Amino acid sequence: MDLKPLISTFALVFIAELGDKTQLAAMCQAAKFGKPWMVFIGASLALVVVSGIGVAVGNWAGACFPEQTIRYVAAGLFIAMGILMLFKVI
Repeated sequence: MDLKPLISTFALVFIAELGDKTQLAAMCQAAKFGKPWMVFIGASLALVVVSGIGVAVGNWAGACFPEQTIRYVAAGLFIAMGILMLFKVI
């Protein structure tokens, strides 16, 4: 069994999610409700669903478009979102 995709994906998502707004939101929810296990389950389910959507879209895009095109589109979306956030449009 090739564990490289599992390990590299875990490491990438783990590092990307440290200290982000999702983690801060989960901390606030745990403080607000005082039910850390319920917040943990809710946050975990949300991350699983969002990740599932990302994997499904990525799998579809990978079958339909060259990898380079996907990289350019992803980079463009990140840049556009950054600009919109800079001007507080979103």
